[in-house]
Amino acid sequence: MERTSLQWIQLFLNEYGTSFLKGAAATLEIALISTIIGCIIGFIVGVIRSINLSPEEVWYKKFLLYIINAVLAVYVEIFRGTPMMVQAMVVYYGSQALFGINLTAAVASYLVVSVNTGAYMAETVRGGIQSIEDGQLEAAQALGMRHIDAMACVIIPQAFFNILPQIGNNLIINIKDTSVLNVISCTELFFVTKSVTGTYYRYFEPFFIACILYLIMTFTLSRLLRLLERKMQGQDHYKLVDRADFMDDNFGNGTLKVKMSGGSV
Repeated sequence: MERTSLQWIQLFLNEYGTSFLKGAAATLEIALISTIIGCIIGFIVGVIRSINLSPEEVWYKKFLLYIINAVLAVYVEIFRGTPMMVQAMVVYYGSQALFGINLTAAVASYLVVSVNTGAYMAETVRGGIQSIEDGQLEAAQALGMRHIDAMACVIIPQAFFNILPQIGNNLIINIKDTSVLNVISCTELFFVTKSVTGTYYRYFEPFFIACILYLIMTFTLSRLLRLLERKMQGQDHYKLVDRADFMDDNFGNGTLKVKMSGGSV
């Protein structure tokens, strides 16, 4: 008797449920760690590319910054302008061919996803920094803060809040894009699913299970990130304190006395 699709799904879950879960765990681990590393890379690159030296700076500082910006621009353009699948092949096989380094599939996967995310985050961070008013940086520098201190204490915290949704989007994208890493035999969810299909030569049911697992991961993380955004924004509604109540609470008698040169009011 021929099995129905539901029965096939039940069969695959019974026989390979653990394998599916391990693949999903590997996918989630690669996406999370690589997104964190990529965000760190993106913030470093974005901050450097947003530095504006004054015309009075010595020439060698301007030249050095020009060279660094040129190298970072090439990095960003290469990793934003080529598919991650191709990047994975180049890094995994090219590391051995060019430098004699044998990277494991896992190390190559973390490296590729991290630098790819960093390239996208670099432009996001630069845009987030540019969205902050110039007056805030100028005010911080007027107080004697160095550029790096002003960035760390004044600009980046505000830019981080502005680009937090994009960080979440990159995480969701990375969960889905890890599927291309199967070309270098990284044992993530897609690779496991493709391996399972060869046992019974059934494709719909294993990939349907993989689809559900991808959806669970992306949906759960997107809701958690939405909750984090709301926590950072604070309460949606703020209760305005009545002026009389404020003075009663703070001065006890409902009146506000201000010491002035001519007496009390």
